[in-house]
Amino acid sequence: MKDGHLDTLWLEDRKLTNLITQPIRGILGTVLSFAFFMALWWIFMDPRGVLRWYTPQYGYMYIRWLLIVAIWQAYIFNFWPFNLKWMEGSHPLKKGLILVGINFAVTGLVIWGFFYGILGKFSIPYMSQFELHKLGMTEFFAREYSSLAVLMFAAIASWLSPIWPSAFENYPWHSLKQPAKGITVFSFTFLLTTYAFFVFMHPHYNVLFYPWQKFAAAFPWWYESFKTLSGNFNVGWIMCGTAAVWMVETTWEKYPFRLIKSQPWRGIAGFLWILLIAFTMFFVFIFMQDVVWGESIEGAKRLMAPDWRYLHTGELAVMMLSIALTLYFYFDNWPKKFSTEVNLFIRTAVIVVISFGFHYVYYAVSPGLLGTQAGYSHPQQFPMAPIILWIVVMLYHNWFMDGWPGKSIKQPAAQEVSNEKHVSA
Repeated sequence: MKDGHLDTLWLEDRKLTNLITQPIRGILGTVLSFAFFMALWWIFMDPRGVLRWYTPQYGYMYIRWLLIVAIWQAYIFNFWPFNLKWMEGSHPLKKGLILVGINFAVTGLVIWGFFYGILGKFSIPYMSQFELHKLGMTEFFAREYSSLAVLMFAAIASWLSPIWPSAFENYPWHSLKQPAKGITVFSFTFLLTTYAFFVFMHPHYNVLFYPWQKFAAAFPWWYESFKTLSGNFNVGWIMCGTAAVWMVETTWEKYPFRLIKSQPWRGIAGFLWILLIAFTMFFVFIFMQDVVWGESIEGAKRLMAPDWRYLHTGELAVMMLSIALTLYFYFDNWPKKFSTEVNLFIRTAVIVVISFGFHYVYYAVSPGLLGTQAGYSHPQQFPMAPIILWIVVMLYHNWFMDGWPGKSIKQPAAQEVSNEKHVSA
């Protein structure tokens, strides 16, 4: 137990030091990670590139699971099976290549093994493009519909998986050693994710297919209040929840629920705080769109459709999160010299202001830069895909590679417990 916390992660114990002074260090790190993002986008996603997976849902599916697997590696399993001394002593490039390789491999195994090979084949056909195609759906729509389901599972996981190690500090399993701790927390959060998927997304698949699947899925329960049958309503607020989790973890440093000294009360307060922030962001973003474009119209298409407006709240939240993580990872969560409350207020204000500018710049440059379609609401303009890939690259750089070459580990922080069995690389 450290500083009143039940359990801490290696990422929290790790001591990093700037090798290059700010703001040069932050600018360099941002440029390097953006260059790596552009390389990945060109190879895997860009419609003008090599593999051209951005259709958009098929490519987005892989991006979402890259993010979840990175969370599992760092937050759930605390980099097990690797020895934490090896994590501190290995060169960041070597360590990064190994951990990114594992990330890619596990992502492929989850999608092709679990969803396509088991769940989609033996239980829920819409989880597999191949099963939908066998049932008579065209190849393109089979791939898009199944990819949406698989990526939405990951979207819910990106909201729920980090909450337990972050807010609850792995209570009541904090005393377990790896891999028992990781397996337990993984199993519990995966179960929560499964329940949430069937409540928040499965009804969407009732009305997605014709005829409606009323014997297999509930009617969308949110329709009467929010005037859409689309699951985009839940996509929107859940993505606001995902942004809220990570902004609370980074920008706000778990304030104010960190002031509560005991679990599970600290975790419960943290979960409720995250939920409050998520719904605040969601409804504020809806209000802002109504002010700019007028009220949405039930049954309308694209910009004026309620379902697209809900989706766009999630896109706005992810844009804001990308700015927050850039400030946290590359500019040392500036500022830090004032009181906690003043620091958090300034950071939040900076993030909000830059997010508005980023929103404008993204839609202006993304068609030429990323190969997307022009306009806000074109079905092929799906900003969550590139922005979350950009976030994934930032996690690779800062979680797996210690922010090298701008940063390095200052001193050993992890203390090995004698009965904790790690496998050295």
